[in-house]
Amino acid sequence: MADSKEKLFSDFAPTSTQEWMDKITVDLKGADFEKKLVWKTNEGFKVKPFYRKEDLEGLKTTDALPGTFPYLRGIKKDNNAWYIRQDIVVDDVKAANEKALDILGRGVDSLGFRLKAKDLSADYVAALLDGICPECVELNFTTCQRHTVELARLLVDYFQGKGYDLDKLKGSVNYDPMEKIMTKGKDFTNFAATAKELVEIMAALPHYRCIGVNALSLNNAGAYISQELGYALAWGNEYLNQLTEAGLSVDAVAGKIKFNFGISSNYFLEIAKFRAARMLWADIVKQYEPKCDCACKMLAHAETSTFNLTLYDAHVNLLRTQTEAMSAALAGVNSITVTPFDKAYETPDEFSERLARNQQLLLKEECHFDKVVDPAGGSYYIENLTVSIAKQAWDIFLKVEEEGGFLEAVKAGRVQADINESGKARHIAVSKRKEILLGTNQYPNFNEKAGDKRPVEAGACCHHHEGTCEHPFATLNMSRAASEFEALRLQTEQSGRRPKAFMLTIGNLAMRQARAQFSCNFLACAGYEVIDNLGFKTVEEGVEAALAAKADIVVLCSSDDEYAEYAIPAFKALNGRAMFVVAGAPACMDELKAAGIENFIHVRVNVLDTLKEYNEKLGIK
Repeated sequence: MADSKEKLFSDFAPTSTQEWMDKITVDLKGADFEKKLVWKTNEGFKVKPFYRKEDLEGLKTTDALPGTFPYLRGIKKDNNAWYIRQDIVVDDVKAANEKALDILGRGVDSLGFRLKAKDLSADYVAALLDGICPECVELNFTTCQRHTVELARLLVDYFQGKGYDLDKLKGSVNYDPMEKIMTKGKDFTNFAATAKELVEIMAALPHYRCIGVNALSLNNAGAYISQELGYALAWGNEYLNQLTEAGLSVDAVAGKIKFNFGISSNYFLEIAKFRAARMLWADIVKQYEPKCDCACKMLAHAETSTFNLTLYDAHVNLLRTQTEAMSAALAGVNSITVTPFDKAYETPDEFSERLARNQQLLLKEECHFDKVVDPAGGSYYIENLTVSIAKQAWDIFLKVEEEGGFLEAVKAGRVQADINESGKARHIAVSKRKEILLGTNQYPNFNEKAGDKRPVEAGACCHHHEGTCEHPFATLNMSRAASEFEALRLQTEQSGRRPKAFMLTIGNLAMRQARAQFSCNFLACAGYEVIDNLGFKTVEEGVEAALAAKADIVVLCSSDDEYAEYAIPAFKALNGRAMFVVAGAPACMDELKAAGIENFIHVRVNVLDTLKEYNEKLGIK
């Protein structure tokens, strides 16, 4: 068998990179390789169309092993298991307990409780955890930041009072004052004493984390991947620095920090992000000279993003969150929360929560993603992405540190401004279809109506009055990418009239069909009724059919060369009885404009701004 394998390989000569490039150059027929095939990411680095073994030369990432410093390939050696987490907002403690017990029997092995500070008491904690085995599942708790220490004491007392083996308990208490500064603008800058007290209390629970780095907020505000990672590292380092300065050991502090990341739909870059995150964090902690390398392990929870969730065609959200969960699982995170598909427009119901749970169960039970540690290890492509993401994130980290650290950057509003600028750029990219939201700005469901669905605005996460209404600091803009398109389409729907857009298809068969399809998708993004046609022999015939259909918009669909012949006659025949649009950007555009034709739709126009303008012209407000 060995001989036959050797013979097989000898029958095929190796192909060099230059030979591949020569073949590609021929196939491109003179087109620029860089422009056609090299992708420049939002992070600022370039991704080649193919990678080969030589691209791994000099990369230190390939020397790493699972479960060993710097933990690039994961903090475990023998499996890739992660916790399936579901969060519960506790409005009624009995109902929350019943729900927790129910979902624990449906595949969940990690619970997240959001608690009202005003309800905190020993009886409250006992009632919430009644019948739940803390030694068997991961438990995570969030409450008002000013009451986190109180919650920590109650939990320690409860676990000790019940006689649990504290070494078997795993979970977290989420204390993250810097997230509160960025999301609510409130002054939580003097946090060191509280954080130190919290770490000291939680020392009784060796596997509980209590200092959160909730970079998820940056992700949900539209941050690019390198920004989320770079700022998360600086964020964690700020806590590490302040608490070691306050007298705690680096081992004690690092062992209590938990990173909560978002997951975007950029599949391979997200895998690279989590691998780079573990490596860079291990290097940072190592500089504090911990007694044990185990202090350098990053504990990372991942949650699918809300930035790209949509109200229209909401079941597409299932596709988004599935690929996001896949990338996090393959990257070796410790736990994952899949956001229910309907969260953008309502409180998730039992059905959507069940689907979210099952999305992870499929990855475990059907795909066996929990069996193999770092399956991406050695991939020419992902190893190079890991290094590229690491470099970009590290530059951000160093810049923050040079300017005085993460807290100073947050107080000055630099972090919020940078993330908001990225969010704005992504909104513009969505409006121009450079970033696609399937079902929203591309290929919308033509006949879908929102009905009673309305966007859910991000609400306050604290139910307790905190004694001040002052917001002295800049905040993150948490607007979803689809929000403006949704507002436009809701405006159309609520106006009580649905404009009709009629495709006047004429001339070259291939071009008229392609442009009609493009125009239908374009105009349906505003909720217009679109009427396609097989084609007309004359523009007069097409105009007559459009008027008979009571069209509000008539879109001329033909080839660029034929627009010089058809556009002006069609425009004159319509005679202002409906809005006239030309699909394309023909060479004769200036002549058409001189004749009074104003509206042109093509791939270079801003879809959102154009549709807003059309709504205004149609009297839809």
